[in-house]
Amino acid sequence: MPSRYMQPLRMLIQYVFFGYMAWLSIDFYRFVEKVRSGVDGVKPTGIEGFLPISGLLGATSWAKNGVLNTIHPAAVVLFLTIVTLSLLLRRAFCSWICPVATLSEFLWKIGFRVTKRKVPVSRMIDVPLRCVKYLLLVLFLWLIVGTMSPSALVDFIQSDYHKIADVRLMNFFLHISPFTSALLLILVVVSTVLRNPFCRYLCPYGALLGLVSLLSPLRVTRHPDRCISCGGCSQACPSHIDVMHAVTVNDPECIGCWRCVSHCRYNSSLTMGVAGRLSISGVFFAILVILIFWGGTETGVFCGHWYSSLTVQDYVYLLNK
Repeated sequence: MPSRYMQPLRMLIQYVFFGYMAWLSIDFYRFVEKVRSGVDGVKPTGIEGFLPISGLLGATSWAKNGVLNTIHPAAVVLFLTIVTLSLLLRRAFCSWICPVATLSEFLWKIGFRVTKRKVPVSRMIDVPLRCVKYLLLVLFLWLIVGTMSPSALVDFIQSDYHKIADVRLMNFFLHISPFTSALLLILVVVSTVLRNPFCRYLCPYGALLGLVSLLSPLRVTRHPDRCISCGGCSQACPSHIDVMHAVTVNDPECIGCWRCVSHCRYNSSLTMGVAGRLSISGVFFAILVILIFWGGTETGVFCGHWYSSLTVQDYVYLLNK
């Protein structure tokens, strides 16, 4: 497949995942409403994918206690799967799967079609703002990994508060406060003029995946003997990486979106490959993204670490407590 078709393929995969996650959210809402009305229901599996903090808690507890919690085990499986995906394929989760990034990119494309302008961000502003997500990451790691003892982790995971963390997250968006609504509205408006502002400046999950991706053997390589230094790759990069002046791109901001490779139309000057030598095709990359993500979830199911030990009766008790 020619590289120019990579972006339509990536967007197709994005929208399929986004549609599935939207359906999953609606299904979970119906489940909660049934439970509240006293009707038996089946909780949709995989809703824990919206609980990355629970995944970090579970993974930390697993490392410290040697036992995987049974409250939200799928959150741990998905957290480790996404980290593994970043280790192998850079931050592909951010540009191929994440629903927040999909929505943010969609908003920016709408804004660009209306204004026909790309709003530049000064490096003096961009760099300090990028530090925010790393500060948030350090805070979460310090609170969970650094300060919580093995017993404290177990106590919190087994607490009633954590047991219905999925319901609490749903209620947060269903009964949103005026202040939070204003912040979200500002973020939506900003997303129409700036590329992925939440992902770039505020997402601690993306910060973690970016740091992990530095260990990835896969990276974009520029071949100076073929390159005419037109600058198209740097302009196309949503993360503002100066691809044109790099030999290999090993930057935590690289989200593995293939935009730079797709926009390079001269003599295959840019390739994606292992250590700058073994190049891979875009279709193969897309297949790997899907297989690794799907394979991680199926491994969790096969090993018995996917379904929560919470019963419908537990949800009835906790929601009516």
